[in-house]
Amino acid sequence: MNLSLSKQVLRGTVDLVRSKSISNRLLIMQALAGQDGSIREVSRAKDSQTLQYILKQLRETEEVQVIDVGPAGTCFRFLTAFLAQRLGKYILTGSERMKQRPIGPLVDALQALGASIEYLESEGFPPLAITGKKLKASYPISIDASISSQFITALLLIAPYLDSGLTLQLTNRISSKPYLTMTLALMQQQGAACKMEGNQIQIAPQPYIFKEVSVESDWSAAAYFYGLCALVPGSDLLLTGLQLKSIQGDALIQQYFKDLGVSSISEDTGVRIQSKAVKNPDSWTIDFTDIPDTAQTLAVVCAALNIDLDMHGLDSLRIKETDRILALQQELSKVGVQLIEREESVFELQTQDFKILPNTTFETYEDHRMAMSFAQLAVFASISIDDPTVVEKSFPHFWEQLEHLGFSF
Repeated sequence: MNLSLSKQVLRGTVDLVRSKSISNRLLIMQALAGQDGSIREVSRAKDSQTLQYILKQLRETEEVQVIDVGPAGTCFRFLTAFLAQRLGKYILTGSERMKQRPIGPLVDALQALGASIEYLESEGFPPLAITGKKLKASYPISIDASISSQFITALLLIAPYLDSGLTLQLTNRISSKPYLTMTLALMQQQGAACKMEGNQIQIAPQPYIFKEVSVESDWSAAAYFYGLCALVPGSDLLLTGLQLKSIQGDALIQQYFKDLGVSSISEDTGVRIQSKAVKNPDSWTIDFTDIPDTAQTLAVVCAALNIDLDMHGLDSLRIKETDRILALQQELSKVGVQLIEREESVFELQTQDFKILPNTTFETYEDHRMAMSFAQLAVFASISIDDPTVVEKSFPHFWEQLEHLGFSF
């Protein structure tokens, strides 16, 4: 797909997708509580739609139910825990890439609670055979917190339905801690009794009292439009449904883009962002441990603005939809930018030779964030995005929103 921009500035309203992170957590809590119709504006992201469909299709039967989540990693992890405590027999599988993404730490923790889970192919990886049963935590459960916060969230979401609740001891450095904070905040809103002190989380055996809730817009999605504003000074965009004071960790990006001349103003219907020309820093250091989903977005923006970037906390990027480190290295090289591993999980973005040639094609590696991050470069020249449909995973109407702002295809 070809993509270009003929306008000098960007002005208009962006219909942001609702947060799939919030939606997916609420969907699991709603299913556990046995209530329907209480979540307003569930995300249109394919991951959320997939999870919603699967939860509605589950039935009480002695037959084995085969559940295929495709490439939806959050769905796989949350469903692994959800099905482990739900009576029935299940085969949980996904795409070929999903079968390469580790699930072992979560399975180990669930087995320590008494879960019956077997690997059907490679040890530590999907697909899984799950026989649901009543689970119980008779002692604190330890789990490595450095791999994926979704493993921990999957356990937390089911914890109120364990006979004695759950005490979870997190080991190693916590990856994406704001996502855990989000999970606990949502659980508390829905009646769960939970607290986090240091690296220990305690959940009481107190079921959800599910209340009607509305899902706010997605800050990870908003980041692409912050990036476009930074690259096109003088732009003015209203991002609908977004909240400046948000439980989403990626709301932190507003602070980084402020240094790039993008201001954020809270309005009744969302957040208005406006940009002006500023002197950009020559170099930056950003720790992405808490905001890994913005790494690609900011890497592309910094490359285009010739800001050398030290990127820390990228541990989890190799086990995402693709190896995002390798994907970034390969695609940034097409515009003269190098991403060099200086030491383990510390990368240096060298941008002095940035140059984009018309009709450059960027591969997406079946990764929605690669497509949307590199789309930002269309403000400089006509480019091509390979397999643009991958955005369905998190932001299905992304290209439509760009068209409204004056981008051509």
